[in-house]
Amino acid sequence: MTISMDDLVALCKRRGFIFPASEIYQGINGFWDYGPLGVELKNNIRDAWWREMVLCPPLGPDGDPLSIVGVDTSIIQNPRAWEASGHVGGFNDPMVDCRESKARYRYDHLQVLRHKSDPEAPRFAFLEGEPAPALKRIKKLARGKSEADFEQLPLSELPREEMPKVVGPDASTPGTLTEPRQFNLMFKTYVGAIQSEDSVAYLRPETAQGIFLNFKNVVDTSRVKVPFGIAQIGKAFRNEVTPRNYIFRSREFEQMEMEWFCHADEAQKWHEFWCERRATWWQRIGLRSDNLMMRPHGQDELAHYAREGQGTFDVEYRFPFTAPGFGELEGVAHRTDFDLKAHQEHSKIKLAYFDQERKESYMPHVIEPAAGLSRGVLALLCEAYTEDPSRPSKVYMNFHPAMAPIKAGIFPLVNKEGMPEIAHKLYAELRERHSVQLDVKQNIGKRYARMDEIGTPYCFTIDGDTAKDQSVTVRDRDSAGQQRIALDKVGAFLDERIRPG
Repeated sequence: MTISMDDLVALCKRRGFIFPASEIYQGINGFWDYGPLGVELKNNIRDAWWREMVLCPPLGPDGDPLSIVGVDTSIIQNPRAWEASGHVGGFNDPMVDCRESKARYRYDHLQVLRHKSDPEAPRFAFLEGEPAPALKRIKKLARGKSEADFEQLPLSELPREEMPKVVGPDASTPGTLTEPRQFNLMFKTYVGAIQSEDSVAYLRPETAQGIFLNFKNVVDTSRVKVPFGIAQIGKAFRNEVTPRNYIFRSREFEQMEMEWFCHADEAQKWHEFWCERRATWWQRIGLRSDNLMMRPHGQDELAHYAREGQGTFDVEYRFPFTAPGFGELEGVAHRTDFDLKAHQEHSKIKLAYFDQERKESYMPHVIEPAAGLSRGVLALLCEAYTEDPSRPSKVYMNFHPAMAPIKAGIFPLVNKEGMPEIAHKLYAELRERHSVQLDVKQNIGKRYARMDEIGTPYCFTIDGDTAKDQSVTVRDRDSAGQQRIALDKVGAFLDERIRPG
């Protein structure tokens, strides 16, 4: 069953996962703030990724542990870095403007509904994956024609002579969309006191380039040898023409990227290894395998740095707004040696690697697993959202226990008879190892309902028998079942069940 994004967004706002940025000033399109629960969820995914990639890297194809180190590079780099990487000249998306509504759209994100046999009927444009508004307009404006009379195709495939007949997504009359033109996605800023072309800089559109700029520093200062990886988590910024689908496509987002440096002869082996490993990791932190797929990029989708390699495979997830299709969650690209060669050429600094074992100097090829942390948060929210009419909350968030923002709720049944004191002591013990909450307000059913909605896997209730038999009731979120366990075993109970993904 496909969940309602409106219901999910409402729950995220109500319970403190995600808020519109600058909401008291009517917000700002394409930017979002993470609330108390959202930041914990995001940090849990981030920490699990960092553990997987840096703290405890997986075993390679030969059974030996991989060597991966971390960096944290500046958001603003010398602008020449973005010239070398191709972003200044080539990081563009085609856009069209609507003269009537003043809205701007990504040209490649627009679809049209065209009548199959009437050449004079209007063409109705809509954002890809969101045909409902266009279908409503067919019934109102297309002289009684039905949905079955229309075919869907990308706006880019519509003959140019038909463009004057297109009604824009937010327009009332045809012919208001402009011809597509290129739009650079980088945010421009200035460094220093004087704003001029000499002081132009950019907010990074990806975290990868900071890794390439530090390749030589890492090789010179760390005990690494090819093959090895450099990992980074951080903010990136893209001035998206049409940010949409909640936090899926926003202008400020976080990436989890790792650049795996290897010899060209071994690139295919490592590309296959990382494709399999990354899809498996997403399953381990809570995404069902039937909602994940690996999709190879077509030749028309390949980035300039991947065209000479094995290309790019996307780990895709079935989001509600893409269902029954899928949307990108992570890309695993063979970037070849494009980036290091480009930076060597532009900087005039030698970046080739000398391999002691091979007795040769070469430019390593790069395999890049690049995941969207912001999209990871959205995928886990969508996966966890579970409707259950039998519960007071009518819904619960079925997070993997290790990803849940709050691991346990501690409840004294009533706020008297020594129960609060036992609850406070248990809370003080558990908070040393886990994110837990102490809740003494409202009746126990309402407290359970709140914990269901925020995805807390376990609740421990101290009741009138606890002082006598030194036991508590533990409630399981998913089954709503309850059992008694010893008070002094609660910590071990959580430790066993809250394991990293």
